[in-house]
Amino acid sequence: MPEPEIAKPSYRALLAVPSLARVLLGMQIARIAQSMVAIVVILFALQRYNSPQLAGAVAFASIAPGIIVSPIAGALLDRHGRVRLIILDFLVAATSLLLVAGLSLAGQLPWGLLIAIVTVASLTGPLSSSGLRSLFPLMVPEPLWERVNALDSNGWVLATLVGAPIGAVAAQILGFEAALAMIAVGYFVSAVVIFRAPDPRTDVASSGNIFRDAWLGLVYTWHNKTLRSLAVSLSVMNLSGGMIEIVVPFIVLRRLGMDQSVVGLMFGLTGLFGVVSAFACGRLKTEGRERQLIIWPAVLFIGTSAILLWPAGLLPIALCMAFSGLFNGPLDIAMFTLRQRRTDPAWMGRAFTVSMSLNFSGFPIGAAIAGVLVNFSVEGTILFGVAANVLSVVLAYILIPRADDAGNSDTVAACVREARPADSQGER
Repeated sequence: MPEPEIAKPSYRALLAVPSLARVLLGMQIARIAQSMVAIVVILFALQRYNSPQLAGAVAFASIAPGIIVSPIAGALLDRHGRVRLIILDFLVAATSLLLVAGLSLAGQLPWGLLIAIVTVASLTGPLSSSGLRSLFPLMVPEPLWERVNALDSNGWVLATLVGAPIGAVAAQILGFEAALAMIAVGYFVSAVVIFRAPDPRTDVASSGNIFRDAWLGLVYTWHNKTLRSLAVSLSVMNLSGGMIEIVVPFIVLRRLGMDQSVVGLMFGLTGLFGVVSAFACGRLKTEGRERQLIIWPAVLFIGTSAILLWPAGLLPIALCMAFSGLFNGPLDIAMFTLRQRRTDPAWMGRAFTVSMSLNFSGFPIGAAIAGVLVNFSVEGTILFGVAANVLSVVLAYILIPRADDAGNSDTVAACVREARPADSQGER
């Protein structure tokens, strides 16, 4: 696919990239659906089953199994293209939501079956999350990476701004089953929008065996100094994110006695402030500054989680969510760009999938731990998140390489030698 000439990096220049608008639209619809389902399922567990432990378990089951199979998902993305596998995940998500809604209406949804369905649906999750993120640097010229990464980051925060409040209000007014069916329709629409979007052609480093490729992707990622440092520091940081996912609804519903729509509005604040932050930071040239743009927001996240200890009603929750969105913009864009610059294009599917999964692995663990701790002490649960943020700053400062190198060890070089270049995949 020929690259458009870029006179000056700008958001307008992204419109000249063939098929990018279609991919971005499909991504945005799906992410709104993801944001809706994240809040609706947690509220469903808290309200219908009256169990914060189940809410934590559902949050864990919706993410952790996908993390476990992420090396295989990454190998599939590199070998078979991204768009068709992204569509597969959207269809699996829609089907699972309709199944949960139908069983719930029939009164045939015990908590164990709910967790089982969520677990199975999560297995294909990395296909869309990593598939989209590894697609952008292949579609977009490098001078526009900061801009497309800003749109990528903004896709999540805009989805939080719109999806979380709509999901909570829909559950409040229409009922959980209708809300889940509405989200399923969103996934189906996403699949239709992205259907027939072309995959960029790229050489694939393959050993010829899917499981060997998956293992090599895991080894490549772990022995790449940059990707490993991000995995360790950000996974610890995301323990706090999982804590917030459980503690905020618990405080709003149980301590303050407010309804579900308020929970959605609080999460929407993260999106509102995140949209402004991501667009502003997308104009920054991050090359050579990525490390600082990751560490300083991580430092500020310590204060955002600590605010929740302030017993002043809804105000500390609102401040926590707003500041979280504000500080997340520079961190996301710097992290995305650093990962793109220090990953061989032939390994982007596997490396991105494993890296993203490792980075996010702390979130389901933090949610599961918070679901258990919150019944004993809300303040103790918040302190757990604060401690995780402090540790993540220390790890990021120590581990993220200062030098602008690819972070390749001898083991990474051995992986590249062992995996022979396969036929180019993509547009046919």
